Amino acid sequence: MNDLERYFHENQDGRMLNKWMHYFDVYDRHFSRFRGQPITIMEIGVAQGGSLRMWKHYFGDQAKIYGVDLNPNCKQFEEENVQIIIGSQSDRNFLRQLKKEVPKLDILIDDGGHTMIQQIVTFEELFDHVKEDGVYLCEDLHTSYELRFGGGHKRQGTYIEYTKNFIDYINAWHSEQQSLQVTDFTKSVDSVHYYSGMIAIEKKTKERPKSKTNGVKSIQFGVERNKQQKLKKRLQKRALTITNKVLRAFRLKGFVWR
Repeated sequence: MNDLERYFHENQDGRMLNKWMHYFDVYDRHFSRFRGQPITIMEIGVAQGGSLRMWKHYFGDQAKIYGVDLNPNCKQFEEENVQIIIGSQSDRNFLRQLKKEVPKLDILIDDGGHTMIQQIVTFEELFDHVKEDGVYLCEDLHTSYELRFGGGHKRQGTYIEYTKNFIDYINAWHSEQQSLQVTDFTKSVDSVHYYSGMIAIEKKTKERPKSKTNGVKSIQFGVERNKQQKLKKRLQKRALTITNKVLRAFRLKGFVWR
């Protein structure tokens, strides 16, 4: 059990927390390197304020935490190193203004309304506001499969279908077709991790991949194949020669093939 899960079960301050249990391992896997550092975190979706207090406990006193929610009552959860900003994550103008007010982020967690438009708009407007070595994490992707959130298996326009393009973007360096070009995503993303109900994108400035060779070649790949091909050709040529000789002999003896 890691520190986040332990905090959840103990929950000494009593603020409501609602989490899928496997999330804690994912959080710790991608966030542990930021602990005790002077970092900036934003969580979209404040709810009852439990997550904000959990992050404050986990990351330490040097972390500056921003919570974003549509409900103005969430302002009551402001405290030292925790600021609450009221607005809609599906409002592009609000998100663009938000980037002017909040410094670049080390971690962005989308735990907001979970509808398709909210998740897509938030990514499109805020992904570039995450630092070059930061993490963008979106929770509760299971809504992409639920009709009440605008989801459905293989349904166009869901966030999960939207993110499947990331697989192509991260490999765009190798594309031989005009339909897939290198983008800012290709140049700024190190890895994309899918979990049940969650995606974590780790950023890192990237250059075109390079392949290098080191050491001495000790095995000649393809030699046996070449030998087999040459032997096959010789056998085919020999068989054809024998066949021609047989046909010639029959013709000399007056046989006619019909």
